[in-house]
Amino acid sequence: VTKKALMCVLSVLVALVSERFVALASFSQSVDSDFTFTLPAGRKECFYQTMKKDASLEIEYQVLDGAGLDVDFYISSPTGHVLFSDYRKSDGVHTVETEDGDYMFCFDNTFSAVSEKIIFFELILDNMDTDEDPDDWKEYVHGTDMVDMKLEDIMDTINSVKARLGKSVQIQTVLKAFEARDRNLQESNFDRVNLWSVVNLFVMMVVSAVQVYVVRSLFEDKRKIRT
Repeated sequence: VTKKALMCVLSVLVALVSERFVALASFSQSVDSDFTFTLPAGRKECFYQTMKKDASLEIEYQVLDGAGLDVDFYISSPTGHVLFSDYRKSDGVHTVETEDGDYMFCFDNTFSAVSEKIIFFELILDNMDTDEDPDDWKEYVHGTDMVDMKLEDIMDTINSVKARLGKSVQIQTVLKAFEARDRNLQESNFDRVNLWSVVNLFVMMVVSAVQVYVVRSLFEDKRKIRT
């Protein structure tokens, strides 16, 4: 009985260790990051990202604030070849199957002489650990036939949960960027409405004063009375 209980405990420990190695193997495959910066008028800003072969680079950007809510964008390969380019767009999404080297992506606001832009972008890097064999963790697992579960099923489940969580975070980040852009647009419209309301009020007051003066001048008797 004691030997059987010891074997059961050992089986549970093996399963836990196996699950931990699966989690480490699956969660090291993707890197997400986002950044918000101000692009002055007449300027261009470029960023670089080092990638590995057979990996994936996805970039999504949005113009949050600035006149026109537009910007020029392009991404080039390590050899200098332009892969994607956008002309005066407010947002965009591009995915690149990469090779070894540094990828450059630039935001260009040189067409604007006075308006700066606030730009948000997010990078999603997949399959960045291709040099490591994802099955290496199996070398540390022995005696899995004693446990009534399959390590492959655990790995599939964790990968599925990880993918859904990553997608949820990505959607929430994009929605937050959309909310910031809409708020900036509403504030800009509010200021514009207030400005033109003041201008219209001033014009109405001037027109009213002119009308009163004209009407009074029509009824004013300018003839001199001699006595």
